[in-house]
Amino acid sequence: MVQQYLEHSKEILTSDYSGFKWGSKGSGLISLFGYQNSYDLRKGFPLLTTKKMATKSIIHELIWFLKGDTNIKYLEDNNCPIWRGNSFEHNLKGMIQEGIFSENLIKKEMKYSPDWDKAMEEYAQRIKENSEFAKKWGEAGPIYGAQWRNWKYFDEDKKEMMELDQLGRVIENMKKNPIGKKHLVSAWNPVDVPKMSLPPCHVMFQMTSNINGELDLQLYQRSCDQFLGVPFNIASYAILTQVIAQELDLTPRRFIHTFGDSHFYTGLEKRSDWYRDNLRELKIRIKNVSKREGYLDVLEWINEKTPSDVNGIEEKYDHVTAILEQMSREPKKLPKLTIAKKPFDKLVFEDFKLENYNSEPAIRRSMAV
Repeated sequence: MVQQYLEHSKEILTSDYSGFKWGSKGSGLISLFGYQNSYDLRKGFPLLTTKKMATKSIIHELIWFLKGDTNIKYLEDNNCPIWRGNSFEHNLKGMIQEGIFSENLIKKEMKYSPDWDKAMEEYAQRIKENSEFAKKWGEAGPIYGAQWRNWKYFDEDKKEMMELDQLGRVIENMKKNPIGKKHLVSAWNPVDVPKMSLPPCHVMFQMTSNINGELDLQLYQRSCDQFLGVPFNIASYAILTQVIAQELDLTPRRFIHTFGDSHFYTGLEKRSDWYRDNLRELKIRIKNVSKREGYLDVLEWINEKTPSDVNGIEEKYDHVTAILEQMSREPKKLPKLTIAKKPFDKLVFEDFKLENYNSEPAIRRSMAV
């Protein structure tokens, strides 16, 4: 699994089909469209070992989705900041109108500044400490949990709004016909997308079983943050495959990950300009690496050549240097995950046990929002 991830990462950075473009979040991207990996879950839990992963956040987020929750209070109460940035930005204009934060924060140059980070920390603290504040300003919009468990639609016969539990219905249908081809769950609701703090990146998953009682799950992901998001998504959907397999008394076999736009963020402003202008040479240098330690030479070259960044603001959003450090590391043996045998929407954090996880140290970078 880890080697597949590293090979995919190298392909993004070297392929003739990959290139530089500007993303929607103020950072440049080195981007490749179209790819697929497949992980055999019988060989171990596919959790990245070339950097330490935040397994606590992965599990809590999935529990949050499975319960149909969209308010980040549950996550903040469990010290999981993964939806903080998107939710903060989603609610910022309303909070400014009520005088909670300064209107200066909506200026373009303020995003990703120390004042922006400080305001987000204050926002998170208020979410934790004030239930009424959280109820009003903690909503991330009708994202995954809402679409998986409470897809809203208008019933023409009843002339009223209804809700559909997509995931619950799919599981019930799979109990009747586990080898069927119609077992899909979609998070992409075109009507709700404008109301979301972040349009779904992992858009749709499909499940089926073979005649031997082995479950496969395939995800289509439209936008793939290869350094921060993708390792998280791999682990999350591997857990989901195992959860659903247990619900159906099946054996989890494969998680197949199909990618739309997979990319590495290149930092902000001048740093991204440098990557745009030097991508051809970067590709050549990475292609010529023959041993893992050679990636550190490319990393050293980037750090010498990129524009100075006194405050480190631009660099902390540079995921290329982070993946090069990771590509220099040797993958380790995969861990094992055990999950309590309970209904999928009754699971709590303590029901998940990760065994024998041995990884390299964490590599810190910030997420662009």
